[in-house]
Amino acid sequence: MREPRVPESLAGTDVVVVGGGFGGLATSCYLADAGADVTVLEKNEQLGGRASVLEADGFRFDMGPSWYLMPDVFETFFGHFDRAVDDYYALEQLDPHYRVFFKDGDSVELGPDLAANKATFEGYEPGAGAALEEYLAKSRENYEVGMRHFVYERRDRFRDFVDPAVLRHARGLSLLGTMQEHVEEYFDHPKLQQLMQYTLVFLGGSPHNTPALYNLMSHVDFNLGVHYPEGGIGSVVDGIAELGRELGVEFVTDAAVTGIEGRRGGFAVDVAGGDRYLADRVVSDADYAYTEQELLPPEKRQYDADYWESRTYAPSAFLLYLGVEGDLSELAHHTLVLPTDWDDHFAEIFDDPAWPDDPAYYVCAPSKTDDSVAPDGHSALFVLVPIAAGLDDTPERRDAYRDQVLDDVAANTGVDLRDRIVFEERFAVDDFADRYNATRGSALGLAHTLRQTAPLRPSHRSSAVDGLYFTGSYTSPGIGVPMCLISGLLTAELLAED
Repeated sequence: MREPRVPESLAGTDVVVVGGGFGGLATSCYLADAGADVTVLEKNEQLGGRASVLEADGFRFDMGPSWYLMPDVFETFFGHFDRAVDDYYALEQLDPHYRVFFKDGDSVELGPDLAANKATFEGYEPGAGAALEEYLAKSRENYEVGMRHFVYERRDRFRDFVDPAVLRHARGLSLLGTMQEHVEEYFDHPKLQQLMQYTLVFLGGSPHNTPALYNLMSHVDFNLGVHYPEGGIGSVVDGIAELGRELGVEFVTDAAVTGIEGRRGGFAVDVAGGDRYLADRVVSDADYAYTEQELLPPEKRQYDADYWESRTYAPSAFLLYLGVEGDLSELAHHTLVLPTDWDDHFAEIFDDPAWPDDPAYYVCAPSKTDDSVAPDGHSALFVLVPIAAGLDDTPERRDAYRDQVLDDVAANTGVDLRDRIVFEERFAVDDFADRYNATRGSALGLAHTLRQTAPLRPSHRSSAVDGLYFTGSYTSPGIGVPMCLISGLLTAELLAED
């Protein structure tokens, strides 16, 4: 990684950050550390954006992100402020990292032991153990070079990529083709291909539209490991917010922004209820499309409605948050349930949007690791089914799909939850739109397709409003909690340079 370049030159500068997701939290910390007076306005009753926490009847659920990946990014973030991760929350490495149930009755566990993982792969396909080691070596190279020279660097223009130094670093990276094409070079067995690509769900893509460069996620998974922050991802939000307060950031919740007016040195940010905040600069961590289409007047927008209509959005999700009686011995902390052929599910997300007939889905059971998230004698879990953004989301459809999902869980994991549920909450497309102002109810923002990566993502700096900046998953480097932390750094550096 590299040292942040946010000079202490912002004393006397008032900055309003719209939205308290990870991008907004990170940006606010970097700017406050550089001397700015920072106020974060968060629409909802708690910070974290999509990383909200649901607490009810003694149960605690992470409503959004639940995988703690790329621990080096968090260490780099806190290290900039001469802090350490364990100043704010404790981590535990999971073993196994996750369990996978295939819908033909097969199941497999993967964890931190490379030799065991190689043996597992070899059991599916002769030579696959050695292929895994080779694949992970390439993934490590892509990660180390990509993170240092691309992810942590602002390259918003195509000309930034034709610099000889950049081309030298890019040599050898998996820049061409899709993930499906790349994985097929190493593994023939379809189940092994799935195991190498399941992380695409975190990037909001499919094997057929995500660039091969994202094989770096396998290094994140197999080599860096899967961890759990005590208390869940909500404890990470709390830790960064605590850091922000130590740096002087003011956080205001229940403050839904209704409009942004003005320009550099003279902004007015209006909030529902009549409050108005004045600022020299504004950073939006709210949904990028919502900010442009709803918070700015037409003449101040960089992109028109046709632009946003033409984008490929990452999936939304159908979520069941469940408090149940008893334990969940058949499940791991992270469990994946996959059809032996998942192409139909991806087609129902990206090609012909529909509620999936035979879904691939994820089950998170944090009570397997953390006793604090459920009452004695009970377990907390949620089920997440990726579905297309913008689907028709009616109560009748939710009722039917809830029953379908619970039947599927029972059939494929051996865990019958139907008569054990003591708490239940559902969350789907319309909730993402209502709670987070998410365009089309996407759970993640813009997908990482070949045409929406690096300089093809929306810019950190508005080209229409001097002094307006953007951070979060719509911008580079993209989707995921670690990427949003890095986006906050890139936005803060750009603002400071300007």
